Amino acid sequence: MQEVVLLLTNFGFYSLKQQRIEIQKLRQGNNLILGFSIGGGIDQDPGQNPFSEDKTDKGIYVTRITPGGPADVAGLMMGDKIMQVNGWDMTMVTHDKARKRLTKKNEDVVRLLVTRKSLEEAVKQSMGGFPRP
Repeated sequence: MQEVVLLLTNFGFYSLKQQRIEIQKLRQGNNLILGFSIGGGIDQDPGQNPFSEDKTDKGIYVTRITPGGPADVAGLMMGDKIMQVNGWDMTMVTHDKARKRLTKKNEDVVRLLVTRKSLEEAVKQSMGGFPRP
């Protein structure tokens, strides 16, 4: 099943949906942990982005999730494109600026607006909804 989902997604068979996610940072000593890594930014090579078919896309993407970490618990997923962080636009920022906005020391909560690929929604749209039993 996972191979079918990957194949359909690679052929562009998905829809995009926006989702709001709130992550409570985990305090470890003097550090606040989010539990995810990012890639991308206007200063990075968009051709190296494995999450976008548009090789000119310079957005910020979630590249890794720590299992059981704050981001995982909140529902963030690998491949999510970060559109906003606590109301700040993230569509045209450098990698370093994105990292700094995510890791502000005086914020215990990070509110994200992300765009996520949804294969299920695309299937529903193409079939006019799933048949009812």
